[in-house]
Amino acid sequence: MTPVLRYLPLLILALAWEAAARLGLVSSLALPPLSRVAVAWLDLARDGELTTNGLASLYRASAGLALAIVIGAALGVGMAWWKHFDALVGPLVELFYPMPKSALIPVTVLWLGLGDGSKILLIFLGCMLPVTLGAFNGARGADRMLIWSARSMGAGPLRVLRDVVLPGALPELLNGIRTALALAFVLLVSSELIVAQQGLGYLIGYLGSTGTYDGMFAVVLTVAAAGFLADRAYQALMNRALQWRD
Repeated sequence: MTPVLRYLPLLILALAWEAAARLGLVSSLALPPLSRVAVAWLDLARDGELTTNGLASLYRASAGLALAIVIGAALGVGMAWWKHFDALVGPLVELFYPMPKSALIPVTVLWLGLGDGSKILLIFLGCMLPVTLGAFNGARGADRMLIWSARSMGAGPLRVLRDVVLPGALPELLNGIRTALALAFVLLVSSELIVAQQGLGYLIGYLGSTGTYDGMFAVVLTVAAAGFLADRAYQALMNRALQWRD
């Protein structure tokens, strides 16, 4: 499928949005014309509001997600490789996985206040679980024949883990990270909407509370575009990382 056809639905949606607002089919308060949203986006970019708040959000999301990937991957592989460790940590993962992660916002604020720390902690806690489960499922699904072959040739446990288990776990781990990447945006905006003085989520809430709906939609679309581009870039990296499988 060509790129034009692939993204044609987005163009149709944009034209329908503009037409519905201009023709009065939808109140301009509920849905400002897309052209006005574009002008508001340019104004926010020119004033530096998007850059300042965007960098604050990027720092929080990147820090929380990076911690989640490192610690979550280690926990998942450890649970799959050592039964006693799984018996200790597994029930905690099963307990917290189905819990709505936004419910942790008051807890993280109570612990670390209104600054960056509470947002980073929330993203870390929320994103760590899908990474952990991805690493766990991948490591548990490693080819047993390859493990036995490596052991029969004298490879020690750490060598088997590094050369056989981790490469085998990589596809599931990468899928878990992709889920965590999307979740990071959700948790970031949710926390910034409620308790923040800076960030894209804070800017959405502030513009909405002052009735600047065209600007509010401009920031919402910015977050959506950032999430979309991050996912596309991650997919490209994931495909390159898994080229060895072909």
